[in-house]
Amino acid sequence: MNYLVSTKQDDISAGERLRMLLRGPDIVRMPGAHNGLAALQAKAAGFKALYLSGAAMSASMGLPDLGILTLDDVLFFTRQIMRASGLPLLVDGDTGFGEVLNVMNTVQRLEEVGAAAIQIEDQVLPKKCGHLNDKKLATSEDMAAKVAAAARAPRSLVIVARTDAIADEGMERGIDRARLYVKAGADAIFPEALTTEAMFAEFAAAMGEVPLLANMTEFGRSPPMTANALQSLGYRMVIWPLSSLRVANRAQQEVYAQLARHGAVTDAIGRMQTRAELYDLIDLAGCESLDATIIASSLPQTKSSLYGDSE
Repeated sequence: MNYLVSTKQDDISAGERLRMLLRGPDIVRMPGAHNGLAALQAKAAGFKALYLSGAAMSASMGLPDLGILTLDDVLFFTRQIMRASGLPLLVDGDTGFGEVLNVMNTVQRLEEVGAAAIQIEDQVLPKKCGHLNDKKLATSEDMAAKVAAAARAPRSLVIVARTDAIADEGMERGIDRARLYVKAGADAIFPEALTTEAMFAEFAAAMGEVPLLANMTEFGRSPPMTANALQSLGYRMVIWPLSSLRVANRAQQEVYAQLARHGAVTDAIGRMQTRAELYDLIDLAGCESLDATIIASSLPQTKSSLYGDSE
């Protein structure tokens, strides 16, 4: 059911709903959703929270993930996903789109469009995907100042601080940074690009009760681990940032190639979402019913109905 026809009004903010999930017994599973339709599909599959990846947003615009996105781009994607699903959404805020005051503005504007959480990383521009080489790190003090600004700005937004330092500075320094970010006001920590299960365990043991997020992106540096395995190590959130986008992109690539070769997509029809399935997902019937109800209720009254039937 989309936001146009939904009658449910949730008085609890998205940030508080995510905090409630984090206080629950199970790790919070957040698949990546790169647009409103993907968000509806994830919700239909039973997920309770979502993740919006900067890499997915960039790729959707035909751009590399090098800090090219603007805040307005992120707000556009956030708004459509929140309208479509209503689920608590963790949004990749890159480096915060500037310094301290810019970070406060970013946080407040994301909360205005319904985000539940923001992720900020300790890189400097041009930032890179956390699983690539040659990342440029911000100083821990500069990142802590951004975290403090972010924590001061929201009413309920969850602040997730990501550190990319472990690959270049080592585990001990990465843990030191994470502890500083928590002290500055971060609600959770995201250690990026850990390369072994033992590293995931070591980081979790060092951080104690601090909520931690694990990134299970494909084709990166981290080993594939199940949500249950990560929960057993002490992680409270897990994301799969690009899984749905990768699958969708491969399917699109194949159907375009088939169309170019054969001038038809007959062989691909069996792999397509049907018209009926799409209409059910986006609730076409509900919108049409609402449209008819509104038209019926707004028809002008006739003279006879206003003054009684004439003889």
